[in-house]
Amino acid sequence: MSSDRSVIVDSLGVGFATGVYGVSFGTIATASGLSVVQACAMSLAVFTGASQFAFVSVVAAGGAPLAGAVTAILLGSRNLFYGLSLSPHLQLRGAAKAAAAHIVIDESTAMAVTRETSLQARLGFYWTGWSIFILWNLSTFLGALAGNAIGDPRAYGLDAAVGAAFLGLLWPRLNSMSMRLIAVVAAAVAFGLIPFTAAGVPIILGGAIAVALGLAWQKKAA
Repeated sequence: MSSDRSVIVDSLGVGFATGVYGVSFGTIATASGLSVVQACAMSLAVFTGASQFAFVSVVAAGGAPLAGAVTAILLGSRNLFYGLSLSPHLQLRGAAKAAAAHIVIDESTAMAVTRETSLQARLGFYWTGWSIFILWNLSTFLGALAGNAIGDPRAYGLDAAVGAAFLGLLWPRLNSMSMRLIAVVAAAVAFGLIPFTAAGVPIILGGAIAVALGLAWQKKAA
């Protein structure tokens, strides 16, 4: 029982630390041109920070919303692999599996797959996932109100803050040499394409390269 309680406490700690970061997304999203409703709807429906920041960064740079959406989808594709790794731990079926899919993110996956029992895995997954979901959306709303009041993001340097916030989410995931190498290659491709392509396209192609390299690396390791 005490170990189960410890899982819940740890999960809530992760949930709070991650969820409040939604303030930065809400602020940057509305300061970059999205409405409060659009920013909040994205956090409710998409609910994956890296993809949300990627979309906003493309739109803020003058790219088409479709280019931002493709970039977000590419980054969100990693959650498919998280779902495969979670399946044997959570042992869900039907509607429960469909509902759980919405909170399959980096943090909820990490808090589940390291547990010794299925019960602890479910505790870690649900307490982390839903606490982040609730706090992220509340924080997005508060940040969106603030960003809406700020106005032009360039007057405060918030156009640069989009990239900084995205990097802040990405950096902790680069916890192995293979991930760092993939990130460097993808970044090099994106930077090299900037002078020759429309806004948003370098991120899409760089993200596609990262996904392809990640799949190839995973297959080779297996």
